[in-house]
Amino acid sequence: MTQPEQKNAPAAQPAENAAAEKKEVNPEKEAKRLAKLAKFQEKQAKQAAEKAAKAAAGGEKKEKKDAKKAAKPATVETPFVNTTPKGEKKDLSGPMADAYDPTAVESAWYDWWEKEKFFSPDLTTDGKLKPEGNFVIPIPPPNVTGSLHLGHALTNSIQDCLTRWHRMNGKSALYVPGCDHAGIATQTVVEKRLMKERGITRHALGRDTFVKEVWKWKDAHEDRIYDQIRRLGSSVDWDRKRFTLDPDLNKAVVEAFVQLHDEGIIYRSNRLVNWCTKLKTALSNLEVETEELEGRTMRSVPDHDDKKYEFGTIISFAYQVENSDEKIVVATTRLETMLGDTAICVNPKDARYTHLHGKYVIHPFQNRRIPIITDDYADPAFGTGAVKITPAHDFNDYQVGKRNNLEFISILTDDGLINEAGAPFTGQRRFDARLAVLEALKEKGLYVETKDNKMQLPICTRSGNVVEPMLKPQWWVDCKDMAAAALDAVKSGEMQIIPETSEKEWFRWLENIQDWCISRQLWWGHRVPAYFIRIKGHEELALTDESKYWVSGRTEEEARERALKKFPDVKEGDLVLEQDEDVLDTWFSSGLWPFSIFGWPNKTKDLDLFFPNSLLETGWDILFFWVARMVMMSMKLTGKVPFKQVYCHAMVRDAHGRKMSKSLGNVIDPLDVIEGISLELLHQRLEDGNLDPREVVKAKAGQKEDFPNGIPKCGTDALRFALLAYVSAGRDINLDILRVEGYRKFCNKLWNATKLVMMKLGDGYKPLAEIKLTGNESLADKWILSKLNSAVRDTNKYLDQMNFMQATSSVYQFWLTELCDVYLEISKPVTDGTNEEAKAACRNTLYICLDAGLKLLHPFMPFITEELWQRLPRRPSDSCPTISKAPYPKEIAEWDSPKAEKDYEFLNEVVHAIRSLISDYSIKEATVYVRASPEVAQLLSSQTPIIKTLARACKNLNVLPADGAVPVGCAPYSVTEDCNLFLLVKGFVDFEVELQKLDVKIGKAQKSLADWKKKTEVEGYEVKVKAEIREINDQKIKGLEAEIAALEHAKSNFVKLRDE
Repeated sequence: MTQPEQKNAPAAQPAENAAAEKKEVNPEKEAKRLAKLAKFQEKQAKQAAEKAAKAAAGGEKKEKKDAKKAAKPATVETPFVNTTPKGEKKDLSGPMADAYDPTAVESAWYDWWEKEKFFSPDLTTDGKLKPEGNFVIPIPPPNVTGSLHLGHALTNSIQDCLTRWHRMNGKSALYVPGCDHAGIATQTVVEKRLMKERGITRHALGRDTFVKEVWKWKDAHEDRIYDQIRRLGSSVDWDRKRFTLDPDLNKAVVEAFVQLHDEGIIYRSNRLVNWCTKLKTALSNLEVETEELEGRTMRSVPDHDDKKYEFGTIISFAYQVENSDEKIVVATTRLETMLGDTAICVNPKDARYTHLHGKYVIHPFQNRRIPIITDDYADPAFGTGAVKITPAHDFNDYQVGKRNNLEFISILTDDGLINEAGAPFTGQRRFDARLAVLEALKEKGLYVETKDNKMQLPICTRSGNVVEPMLKPQWWVDCKDMAAAALDAVKSGEMQIIPETSEKEWFRWLENIQDWCISRQLWWGHRVPAYFIRIKGHEELALTDESKYWVSGRTEEEARERALKKFPDVKEGDLVLEQDEDVLDTWFSSGLWPFSIFGWPNKTKDLDLFFPNSLLETGWDILFFWVARMVMMSMKLTGKVPFKQVYCHAMVRDAHGRKMSKSLGNVIDPLDVIEGISLELLHQRLEDGNLDPREVVKAKAGQKEDFPNGIPKCGTDALRFALLAYVSAGRDINLDILRVEGYRKFCNKLWNATKLVMMKLGDGYKPLAEIKLTGNESLADKWILSKLNSAVRDTNKYLDQMNFMQATSSVYQFWLTELCDVYLEISKPVTDGTNEEAKAACRNTLYICLDAGLKLLHPFMPFITEELWQRLPRRPSDSCPTISKAPYPKEIAEWDSPKAEKDYEFLNEVVHAIRSLISDYSIKEATVYVRASPEVAQLLSSQTPIIKTLARACKNLNVLPADGAVPVGCAPYSVTEDCNLFLLVKGFVDFEVELQKLDVKIGKAQKSLADWKKKTEVEGYEVKVKAEIREINDQKIKGLEAEIAALEHAKSNFVKLRDE
């Protein structure tokens, strides 16, 4: 496909291109240009005449309005159609399009990269790692629940940038893709979808049929996720793609469980867990978020009726002391849990309760005796100093119960109803029971008071339900020893965590680690490879200690063999095995990810070559939930740390600093930034999702506020560059989509710059056989090569440090400020000139900068750099098929030129001074005189063409000795002690007109100053007005005073020049 087929609506010709074309000597083109110009001028004259006629008829106002409407005619963008056959290399034989179009540029390349297997790790001929070493990074597997968001786009951008950089540095680079089955998240989404679309529950379908439905969901959404990864340009090895429920990975999960169970590290125990009564499963801490309540708050609860319930209060009530008129007052935020109270706790040092030690209170509804115990947990300074203890429904109380050998009474069913132990409120929903208990206490005269209470309410992230601590028999991992090993790995430097703030959190979490609950009451996931043993005729034995009746096995046959060894006196026919219905926590299988993806527990070649991984890159928010578990599991099961470095990136938030949330409407699909999307389609996405209708309304409002005109098409390269440019050592990234659009304009600059350079090189240009200089380089050539060297050095340094903000800044500075804005402008008169030696040196420098600049930029912007690099002529020895495998630039010491940089910086000062002078006096074709010391004069004289080119409106530049005569009527400007400028003003400026303009400006500024000062003179200003507002006012006043002083100075200069 040729480039003309790819372009959309024509864009205005870039200024630098237009200027260059004017200098091309082509009579035919010049004739056409003049003809077009004449036609345009004729049209302009006709429009001016019509405008004058309308004005005379009194219709000028309407004409202006019509003209304003017509100023921006609606353009219909022609949709790009990719005609390159899938997997084939794009045909670039045609001319470059007039303007950059990300859709056209990004088409076809990825399919070609993938087909050619450019992303498979390069090995030596005998199948070993390359001498440069390896770089291995596993993708943090995204949940197969839907699609990627901008947080994933950041992760992929960082990981791919590093992978491409290491690959270009000659390493055996491997980036492994995959997805996570995401047990509870995926099951919840599919359950909601089934209910919404078919009105059916998973229980109605049955386990096997429901799991088949989830696999259908997985297949559809996994494909979408992988398409997003491709669109983001991620250079992953698709031949090594993994899914956490793949058979090989299931084998690893089973092996890990059995090994750890055999060692006693995995054990069965009846302990407190976070329980969702809506989903009827235990939750990980990551699936529980806290809702901050400042006080009394009414909210609905998903597993209750539509009415709202009160939270954010603390209720005090009294217990009657046995055989006494005395009462003990306690307080609770969860009144219904008093049905499971098994102790009243007081501090042993609290003299108020010394006489009650060892005595009892009576439960008001169950007539149970509840002991009064002593424990340091009770704080004498808090409330009454007495605390109710409910060991089966509170994590702190659980520990008190264990220490004091209390009874554990569970009062709730799995779905949140009060059970028989909570009589007489059996069958009520927990928060209905809360209200009923309150009324019953009032009737008994035991209610004391209700107060507002600032608190945190635990909420299930999957269902929105209030989480309940529940006592459940579950599978647990003893993490203590494994956590100690993980701590030592970081302390010893065996593994590094970046940045340092994340390392501190690593120590804090692991030093206080608790045992890990790994079983979930779900159907989607790795089923627990453990079997309960039932002995026919003796089923009651298991009721005494059920943990003794569990065995694990890699297969049911192995489990049966183990069960027979456990109970050798039981006949085989009397022994029945029942596999646990539960599945394992998703984090258990994810914890094996770094080595299970390479075939563990089998001893594979990939495991030998690519494990341990070089780097794990992820968000700091899952440092404990995932990273710590990978390190613990890896060190325990393989004896190695899973990776040498862990890099924790910041969280992506919206432009307002808010967390990304579907209900806020600020969760953005990266493809919507790449392709652009209208507000209407953004709304449609919300309606097609799983959000509650009320949340859809809220989310639409958020989208309308943030994206009133939708999201503009930015392209992958701009999105990646913007995300990487945001990355710093901070914890948050407040992403503004408009900044991404700004980098699309940067892409357009790259496009136009390359187009200009290609034109200046000429069709027949052949680069030198190797990277070297001609020996005829000008100051400008030496300067840009020195700047290129700095950019190469800095970019490599910052990528090695994973300082992406500085790395992007280095390459951006080189391309935009130094190459495009300066050197390309300087090069035009040289390449259009007649000095062949200078032209050859300039063209060689242009080629070096373009070739190296594109390679330098490639890890950040893979698509546009491939497209542009493929258009460059190649050195005879260069047969590299793709920029993604081209050598990354390295600094060349002899190109460093501090003198060239110093001389150019001085020239730049002179140029800026000339521009400032010309701007002050509004002269179009200026004559400038320079008086300078001999050394400076020599430099300026040799670089006069450069100065005139960059100063633009400077037609004549005359360099004089320090005592040289300057014509009368010149405006002076001192650059340095050795260099003074003089702009010839007299004869070019109507002083009276300029003085009148200045008087008007001074008058307006003085009026504004008076108005602002008036605001500060009101009575009580210093007290009534906020400090930040006063500071703004002061800055405005100072700014106006400075403006007036500058205008008065300019006026004085004009008067002086007029009167000379």
